[in-house]
Amino acid sequence: MTQETVAFLGPRASYTHQAALDSFDEQKYKLRPVVNIEDVFAAVQHDEASYGVVPVENSSNGAVIFTLDLFADLKDRYPDILICGEAYVRIQHCLLGRAPPKSPFASDVLSSPSDSGAATPTLDSPDPAKPQTKPLVNISHVKKLYSHPQAWGQCKNFLNTYLKGIERQDCSSTSRAAEEAAKDETGRSAAISSATAAKLHGLDFLAQGINDFDDNTTRFFVLRRRSSSEMETLADSFSPRDFAAGASDDDMDSYKSLVSFTVEEHNPGALADSLGVFKPYRLNLTSVNTRPSGVEKWNYIFFVEFRGRRLEGTRGAVNSALRDLGKVAKSWRWLGSWQSKPSA
Repeated sequence: MTQETVAFLGPRASYTHQAALDSFDEQKYKLRPVVNIEDVFAAVQHDEASYGVVPVENSSNGAVIFTLDLFADLKDRYPDILICGEAYVRIQHCLLGRAPPKSPFASDVLSSPSDSGAATPTLDSPDPAKPQTKPLVNISHVKKLYSHPQAWGQCKNFLNTYLKGIERQDCSSTSRAAEEAAKDETGRSAAISSATAAKLHGLDFLAQGINDFDDNTTRFFVLRRRSSSEMETLADSFSPRDFAAGASDDDMDSYKSLVSFTVEEHNPGALADSLGVFKPYRLNLTSVNTRPSGVEKWNYIFFVEFRGRRLEGTRGAVNSALRDLGKVAKSWRWLGSWQSKPSA
């Protein structure tokens, strides 16, 4: 029997790899790393993978805009992508690189800018927050940092204290960042990545737990391809693939759904009316995000996540709310319903 493939943001040892392992049994599924988030969408859209795993938001740094932009799908490349699950991974960032040779005449631990671990106050930040940890060794040799863009915002206090002004290079994942740092034989490059990546690429721990918050957590979406019966319009009978026929709204709090929509910019109250369609059906909104619509300046696509799931046919609170949304929004797109998981 051929194994179904799961595409995830790689390389292996990335946090997305961990989310994929948490969501799929490697004995039953083939996990395939890809280079970037868009590659995951493309693999699922073109049936090169049955499922995909992508990061969507971080507890301390907010939404992953790369993922939201792909859901916005301004060029209509991924019209059949749906969310069918979620996963949470606790993130502990480490500073990885090459430790300097030990010297009997000097301390191995960097004390810059001060032994107190406090960043230098500035006009913009007169009372800077202290990082949670100090470097394990002297890191004055580090001249370039690699990481995923999301990691910079999750480690601001440490970076502003010990690595302020150091060149930063964005990578497609934190695991890729470790791979790039490992290529630099001079030891002047370092990466913000995971402990697993340190072992995989033979790097030293220059610092551990450098994220600003101990409970730093990233949420991931599991993606699949829409079936022919799962139409966005409510004119035809809707048949969700993931939920059994005869389900009801009784367990709405156990599920989440995501919908995107646009409104007529010059129509007063259009956004308020669109958000208001969920309240009569007691659908609790859990998050609202926006991305540029690509139509004109200052025009947006709105992403609304809420408690509840879409039921078969035209039944249920979610279908009713979507029907009402179609009357007040310029356009809308259902992006999936899935069983809610407890956050890490």
